[in-house]
Amino acid sequence: MNAEHLQRLLLEKWGKSYDVQLRRTQGKIFVQVMWRYLEQASFPMTVQEYQDHLEAIATYLQGWGAFPQVIHYIQTTRDRPRLGKAVSIPLELGERASEWIIEDF
Repeated sequence: MNAEHLQRLLLEKWGKSYDVQLRRTQGKIFVQVMWRYLEQASFPMTVQEYQDHLEAIATYLQGWGAFPQVIHYIQTTRDRPRLGKAVSIPLELGERASEWIIEDF
């Protein structure tokens, strides 16, 4: 999976190119689908910056082997990003989780 596939997944589910962030909380890693999206006039990234950002997220997800979890969650959730509330996707990284716990993404 790459940035293009991730963006297509977001568009198919919610009809917008939402911002995606990685967050670490209490030793767990979450993918958060934020309420901001590329098609908004006030979105803080250019198209290229958004693509580069998604590519970085995709690289982490690929390295962790977490794409199937993210795809399944997005396809099956009834939640949707809305102002002030992200869709949080917990990642199960198994025994190797500690290898990937880093300070900043």
